Amino acid sequence: MTQALTGYDSYRADFEALGGRDGAPGWLAELRGRGMESFAEAGFPTASRGNEKWKYTSVVPISRAALRYAFEPGLAGAGEIRAAAPWDDGEARLVFVDGHYSEELSNPGNGAGLRVDRISGASSNGSGAPRGLGSLASPEGDAFAALNTAFLRDGAVVETRADAEAAQAVHVVYVSTERETAHASHPRTLVAAGRNSRVTVLESYVGTGSGPYFTNAVTEIVAEEGASVEHYRYTAESAGAFHVGSSYARLERDSSFRSTSFARGARIARNGLNVVLEAPGASCVLKGLYYTTGSEHIDNHIDVDHAGPGASSDQYFKGILDDSSKAVFSGRVLVRPDAQKTYARQADKNVVLSDRARINTKPSLEIYADDVQCFHGATAGAVADEAIFYMRSRGVDEDTARSLYVHGFAREIIDAIGLPSLRSHLDGMFSGGFAVGGR
Repeated sequence: MTQALTGYDSYRADFEALGGRDGAPGWLAELRGRGMESFAEAGFPTASRGNEKWKYTSVVPISRAALRYAFEPGLAGAGEIRAAAPWDDGEARLVFVDGHYSEELSNPGNGAGLRVDRISGASSNGSGAPRGLGSLASPEGDAFAALNTAFLRDGAVVETRADAEAAQAVHVVYVSTERETAHASHPRTLVAAGRNSRVTVLESYVGTGSGPYFTNAVTEIVAEEGASVEHYRYTAESAGAFHVGSSYARLERDSSFRSTSFARGARIARNGLNVVLEAPGASCVLKGLYYTTGSEHIDNHIDVDHAGPGASSDQYFKGILDDSSKAVFSGRVLVRPDAQKTYARQADKNVVLSDRARINTKPSLEIYADDVQCFHGATAGAVADEAIFYMRSRGVDEDTARSLYVHGFAREIIDAIGLPSLRSHLDGMFSGGFAVGGR
């Protein structure tokens, strides 16, 4: 009788099996090897002391789970996916099921100046790595990025040429299915915006079942001089899932990056966003909306590095917590000595619907320049009784009143979304009573 593999052993076994069956080109095999070597050396960040980035989120359950790599995709129908994720038939679309590309469900729709492709099809000369892959998410810098790199097989590449304006939004959908055993997938996305180009990208991470699985996603975004990237991230995993998302963005002179994330579901979820503003005129606006219920846990870790002068950043997140759920917001702004004329703002606001829910919020500034404007703040509070009383006095029942209150709280983020499919999806979710004790 064969003993079941657990924890690290399962990753090592699946890594060796993957290398022996898919015939990866030399550049990919080398990159994967670096990833596994770094992961084996560092391991998961489970230490409770001196581990500031994971201070409020324990990844011990992930490290102990036997999560097998999905060598074959599960079954996911178009109807299931359309119901789970924002959807617009007019968008360019790549769909991956359990990490495997689905040609049937995808519609790349490349236009003038825009290239939407799989990593396996986007090699620069047929045998080399796509330009920029691995340039920001170094396997030596983060255990989850290292693990993602070790299992790098396929993913999405979105490229715009210089001076191009993509006519279509690009939607990358990563689906996890219900399977007999807990499984892991490692989605990889690369967005490369050429000089003075414009592009809109939506990443969706959804589950079609309720069973346990692990989504370990890495996204790299490069905005060249004068480029504009509008980025959205939608996470709606199953209640038993683990989700760790690590996004990295590098902004060159006069480029702009606007990113809005929405997260719900998952036993443990992490939205990590790292942005480097390299040169004057670079700017980023980072917004987020997160909703937790049951015993779910969602962690937003935002790190903005003002590496050059004359750049601006704005972080604005809102959280809604119910039942015995937990949420985390830890945002850091680093202003380096040469980053004079920096403008930076952080704000995190939360409404707590239950006495058992808990929010840990910690915006922080680390400033080494003296000619800057930097602000930060955080709030958390219960539903305003007077607002509920006002609505109930006009014939609205209590559940509906609470739903309307929370919908109003969320709309500040929702209404600012420039992508109609996502804005409509979220608006319908909250207006349909989603915000009061339901999924």
